[in-house]
Amino acid sequence: MNLFDVIGPVMIGPSSSHTAGAVRLAKLALAVLGEPVAYANIGLHGSFSQTYKGHGTDLALIAGLLGWNPDDVRIPQAFLYADKAAIRIEFKVIQLGEKAHPNSVRFLLKGAEGQCCTVTGSSIGGGRVLISEIDGFPLAFTGEFPSLLTIHQDKPGVIAQVTSILSRYDVNVAQMKVFRKEKGGLAAMIVETDQLVDEEAWLAVNNLVNVQTVRRIQAI
Repeated sequence: MNLFDVIGPVMIGPSSSHTAGAVRLAKLALAVLGEPVAYANIGLHGSFSQTYKGHGTDLALIAGLLGWNPDDVRIPQAFLYADKAAIRIEFKVIQLGEKAHPNSVRFLLKGAEGQCCTVTGSSIGGGRVLISEIDGFPLAFTGEFPSLLTIHQDKPGVIAQVTSILSRYDVNVAQMKVFRKEKGGLAAMIVETDQLVDEEAWLAVNNLVNVQTVRRIQAI
């Protein structure tokens, strides 16, 4: 336990889970998209779906999609700023199943430059978040480090190729996790690094034969 766990995040209230965590969750979804949001369909599960207006979770989620931090004084006017930015936003109630965390959100995002993604995650307390799915692929990461996300064929040597490229470009790996649905199918890899992977390294990974998609994700 650290000091953050004891006193909680610096934020606009009232709730670290329903506001600060919601801001960080949406900001991480924005980082996955990789460009400004033009349209957001936001599905709310569990307690988020029941109390999101009373706790300002809707404002917090919009603030995160605008790239703001949990302590931004503009959060109460998030709808106004989203309108000014011509971002179309829709909220709906969804059911993610009994195993889903009660403070869960599923984002369907379309970017201003044409990128699209779906991101599912949870606000797990104290302003901390956990992403559990990206583009239908189950995984787990927190966004505390800059990250490289690959969707690739589950074949021998692919992981070694990716890490070799990162080493060539002097990118230090903090930790790495690999997820797969079945042997020999598609796999996802989250590589958390000490610095954001630059564009040249990203392109080199993207050009690998067995890599389907690569996303660079800023730390939040």
